[in-house]
Order: sequence, then C-alpha cells, then structure tokens
Amino acid sequence: MVTVIQAYRPLRSHCGGQRYAFNWGLARIKANLEQRAAEKSYNIPDSQLTPSVSWLAYGLRKDWNQAKHAVAPWWAENSKEAYSSGLANLATALTNWRDCRAGTRHGLEVRFPRFKGKRSGLSCRFTTGAFGLSDGDRRHVKLPRVGLVRTHESTRKLARHVERGTARIRSATVSYRGGRWFCSFSVQITRTDPAPAQPGSAVGVDLGVTSLAVLSTGDIVPNPRHLAVVLRELRRLQRQAARRTGPDKRTGQIPSNRWRRTQARITRLHARVANARRDGLHKLTTRLVRSFGTIVLEELNVSGMLRNRRLARHIACVGMGEVRRQVSYKTAWGGARLVVADRWYPSSKTCSDCGAVKAKLPLRVRMYRCDECGLVLDRDLNAARCLAGLVGRTAEGTSTASCAGTVNTPDGNPRQTHTVWATGTATGRPASPGVGQRRRRKATAV
Repeated sequence: MVTVIQAYRPLRSHCGGQRYAFNWGLARIKANLEQRAAEKSYNIPDSQLTPSVSWLAYGLRKDWNQAKHAVAPWWAENSKEAYSSGLANLATALTNWRDCRAGTRHGLEVRFPRFKGKRSGLSCRFTTGAFGLSDGDRRHVKLPRVGLVRTHESTRKLARHVERGTARIRSATVSYRGGRWFCSFSVQITRTDPAPAQPGSAVGVDLGVTSLAVLSTGDIVPNPRHLAVVLRELRRLQRQAARRTGPDKRTGQIPSNRWRRTQARITRLHARVANARRDGLHKLTTRLVRSFGTIVLEELNVSGMLRNRRLARHIACVGMGEVRRQVSYKTAWGGARLVVADRWYPSSKTCSDCGAVKAKLPLRVRMYRCDECGLVLDRDLNAARCLAGLVGRTAEGTSTASCAGTVNTPDGNPRQTHTVWATGTATGRPASPGVGQRRRRKATAV
C-alpha cells in the first residue's frame, strides 16, 4: 500500500542518513579492495594481505556501530533504521555485482556500486521500531523518531485488514518522488484474486506504437500517448528554466528560487505522465488476467528497439517491458498461464490462416496480404492471432524450436534464444543454412 504524506523535514534527514551510511560503507569497502589489489601487484602472498571487509549487512552494521560516534556524531538525531537500510542496500548491491561477475546471476550486467549524491533519490526503510498506522484515526502513520505524520489519503482499507487480523505490516519505506513524499507499507496478506472468467480461452497480445495492444479477439486498446499530450507544456517549462539562473558546480553558483519553482513544475509534470501510464497498464493487464486463462506475449528486445532514434520516444512511452512484468506476477496470483513467444518468431510475417511466411514485410505496410491463401488482414491483428495459435502447439508438447512458445519460468535463462522456423511454409523446409547461421550470430550479439 502506498500513501502520500505531507513534506516533513525529519523525513529528509532520515533519507540523508541512509545515503551517508551507504557512502561510508562503500568508501570503506572500495579502499579495502584497492589496497588488496595493490598488495597483490607486489606478489604478496594471500595470507599476508590486508584482511578483507565483510560485505554482509550484519558485518557492515557492526562496523558502523563502532565508528558512528567518530564519523557521524549527529547519528542520534535519526532512527537507527535509517543507517541500517543504507547498509542493507549496499550489501545487496555488492552481492549482485559479485554474482554477476561469477556468472551465477541472470539478466543485465551489474556494475560496481557508485556513491549516491543528494539528487540520486531520497528513500529510507523502517523494519523495526514503532511504525505503522495511527490508533486514533485513519489519516496518520507512525514512524520511528519522526512520530505521527498526516497523510493525504485515507488508510482505512489497510486498517480494516489489520484490525481483523488478516494482514501484518512488515516494513515501511519512505521515499520522495515527483515532488511528494510517499510511505509504502510491505504487508503480509492472503490474496484472494478471482479466477479468470474464461479459463479455457487463450489470447494473443501484440504490443505496438500505433495501438497500445491488439488482441487476437479483435479488440484494440488505443495508445493514450500521455507524453505527447503534455509535450508542448514540457518544452515551454524547459525553455523557461533555461532562461533562469541554475546551479553550477564549477563556480559554486546557487540556483534562484524561480529556477527551483520551474524545476518543481517540470517534476510534477513528469510524475503525472508516469502515473497515468502506470494506471493504464495496470488496468490493461488486470483485464487480461481476469478474462483469459492463457495469455501469449512476445519476448521483445525493447533496448534494441530504443536505438531507433525516430521511434525511441514513442516506444519508451508505451512501456512494453512493464506490460510483461505485470502480467508475469498477476498470472501467478490469479491462476492464469503466461506463454512467451520466442524473440525470433515471425508473428507479423506469418499468415494466421494458412501459416505461410513472407520473406520481407516492411514496417510501413500496415495490411497483411497472404500470397498463398489471399488473406487480407490488419498487420497487428494477424500477429496477435499467430501468437494465440501457439497455445495449442505448446499444450500438445511440441518443442520450443518448432512452435516458438515457452511457458514463462523464473529459473529460465532470459538471454537464451533459438533459431525459429515457422511451420506452414510453401516448401515445408527451413531456409538455407546460411540464413540460420546469420540468425544465430545476431541472437548471440543481442
């Protein structure tokens, strides 16, 4: 549950303490690693090297408690949870970096942690102490060392669950985003999501820019283009900020109050666009999960698509990766099934009626015309129907290389790709080996 709360000076102090503890621990570990690397360059045995510093959160907290009186004599002004959360975040970042180097962590490459600046984001997590909802009314939350803080939203829904004993608050995270303070509660609760209305049905979802999503049932979800609506106002505010006195680190120039007010308006505008986009995607994914028993999506290379400078802004505004992320966990909650098509499956080039595959289909061609059966259909609708047709082949036990569909499994390798030969071609045989080899090299490079 996320609650908007009023701006409060102690909250900023706690977030600053979290950042200070993170930077303190990172500087200590970085100096230790550099010292050991320098000693190894002189062929010093490992047994005689400087002892390494523990990366565990427990070890970092123990070292902080011993050094906090000297490095941060003001530490008592904030709750101990502020410093513990910063050290816990550091331990997680270092563990992810180590696992990535060892090859035991899937996904994108994780870099070594960097120092946090004052503009890197304000957040602080409370896991112990007197935190939770106020006992008197539904408009206040309790935080350690901060006390009662009034909220802009009512907390009655969470309060009713806590009073009935069906929910337990585990932690509270305070963050500053888009010009507002938020308090997010991590709650342990038993979810009772409804089952899909049509458990035996399957739907293919083709995401795009012209339309947000085209379903195999024929429904079209229009693209609201939230950023394009406010782009004119955003440009005006950015030009206004450029004419005013901003900060300059080289000369130590302090920004003017008018520049700060303009930047605050720009921040609120970006936050409004992000909230509207997130709300629309949540409504779409919830509708899909509660309506259909099986949902078929494509494994899109969004980072590669963003390299197109002509469409990058429009693709980023859609949020294709967010759609798959939301559908992944919502299908697990509602008992639905998610099938992810292979990245190289030619859903747009394949005829949804006879299965014939076109050699080329430029992006400017919006109508699909099959040369074999004469089918004329919208390009996106044809792709959505091809995706929906993968469900039968996957259920029959067909291999991934032939049907290009895999059930989403968390333990799978997200970088694994396959050379796909769509069924139903005119010759009935795969293309020449040279084409297949080029596809494999391209898949490995991505």
